[in-house]
Amino acid sequence: MMNDAHVFIGFDSKEVAAYHVFCQSILEKSSMPVTFTPINLANLGGIFTRERNSLQSTEFSFSRFLVPYMSGYEGWSLFADCDMIMRSDIAKLWELRDDRYAAMCVKHNYVPKVETKFLGQVQTKYEKKNWSSVILFNNAKCRKLDLDYVNSASGLELHQFKWLESEDLIGELPQSWNWLVNEYEYSPDADLVHFTDGGPYFDEYKNDDYADEWFATRDRMLHVTQRTG
Repeated sequence: MMNDAHVFIGFDSKEVAAYHVFCQSILEKSSMPVTFTPINLANLGGIFTRERNSLQSTEFSFSRFLVPYMSGYEGWSLFADCDMIMRSDIAKLWELRDDRYAAMCVKHNYVPKVETKFLGQVQTKYEKKNWSSVILFNNAKCRKLDLDYVNSASGLELHQFKWLESEDLIGELPQSWNWLVNEYEYSPDADLVHFTDGGPYFDEYKNDDYADEWFATRDRMLHVTQRTG
């Protein structure tokens, strides 16, 4: 029996459409069963208690690290930001899981080109920037991420994977699985594109690379076959 790909996606009330379009992009290309869980603060039932930090650009900046807890520290789970579209079969990403590691991600090495991003928010700059925007969690090896730790650790501790005993426990995914729009040049081979500065649903980013694919995916999501006769 084929295992499901357990996918947790950050949900932000300012980008509701982004969540659903991303799910659509995954579903229509997947050759394996997929289960989706939104990381939505309104649904977390009080388990996430930390106050919002002024530097948070999304509502799920820190709550993403609850994924191993929400998975019962069993199996593998994928976390991804909502401002993305999948351009390949998620089964190809799932095949990259490697039990030697506690977490796997694209290890970006870049300095953001812009000072502000969507809705005028500050583009923070720090080591391991955007590593945590797509994470394959090997949940049993992420027990440090319990409720107490996630609710109290600093942002840098969480986003720089300091909850792991060693950097050797961070596996590397190919860059194509978290292709940063505007930071990287257009690539027809990008498997998962990330509108990190702002999604095309914001006017100032509607002409960015891959925006036409985002809108086409949105239109397919909204399509309903009309009954005739």
